[in-house]
Amino acid sequence: MDYRPLGDTGIKVSAVSFGTWAIGGSWGNVEEQSALSALAKAIDEGVNFFDTADVYGNGRAEGLLAKATKGKEDQIHIATKFCRSADIHDPKTYSEPAVREFCEASLKRLERETIDLYQIHCPPSFVIEDGSVFSVLDKLKQEGKIRHYGVSVETIDQGLTALTYPGVKALQVIFNLFRQKPSDELFVKAKAQGVGILARLPLASGLLTGKFTKQDTFPKDDHRNFNRDGQAFNVGETFAGLPFEKGVELAQALLFIAQGRGNMTRASMRWILDQPGVTCVIPGFKSEAQVMDNLGTLDVPSFTAEELKQLRTFYDEKVHPFIRGAY
Repeated sequence: MDYRPLGDTGIKVSAVSFGTWAIGGSWGNVEEQSALSALAKAIDEGVNFFDTADVYGNGRAEGLLAKATKGKEDQIHIATKFCRSADIHDPKTYSEPAVREFCEASLKRLERETIDLYQIHCPPSFVIEDGSVFSVLDKLKQEGKIRHYGVSVETIDQGLTALTYPGVKALQVIFNLFRQKPSDELFVKAKAQGVGILARLPLASGLLTGKFTKQDTFPKDDHRNFNRDGQAFNVGETFAGLPFEKGVELAQALLFIAQGRGNMTRASMRWILDQPGVTCVIPGFKSEAQVMDNLGTLDVPSFTAEELKQLRTFYDEKVHPFIRGAY
């Protein structure tokens, strides 16, 4: 396993870590034992960092992590998120009483005394601009409820604004071959300030596995069905903001990256890990097999300078014009 510093927090995390949205909910049903077996497999393979949120399965994902990491709290780092279980547009959601309540609830579900990284979960821009929520998080840090805090952002501008607050130690960003712009300015500034970057949705909701066809469908409780056009939340969270059929078409055009790298999944995440400033990728998973496939990313060769140039041109000319949603 490759371990990388999470900014200047003093924490080192596995380059391939895991997000738990898929085992929590909104990706179709996952049996508890399957989720726990997959988590155990990841830990056995050296993964020491997991990202979750209070709304993933209404606390289910946090509960699963509590079971999977029992007795290993000092070795396994957990990042969780708050605000989306309430009205994200109501300033009261970010008040001290509300944030304390969110934090205590997550601590209880996680069965921990401290949260390693506490993140605001894709808030509206005004929350970051106002900044008063960071004072609340500073208090929780002083009290030992959290070790560090960060922001999961939807746009580059939100990330740049968050960087103006010295207590922010991590940014979680949508970043993949279909979403390359954050590396231009945001990652450079974050690295200079000692802020870690968590690359979420590294496979663009599965598009970058190269396995989908335009005829594929998804269960009703899967966000790739109910949020395909941004009906429930930011459209960028689903298929990187691309129309599904166009995303499939673009993914097929990228199949060449898998040559010599096992498969497109590993190649796609290898590209992310090769970008300066990235701390880790946090793909989702539903099974032990998916965990192992994702961890295979660490064993495949990096991209050449020529390949990197080719992939950037592909993004600029073929992908970017079709991305929807704030970016």
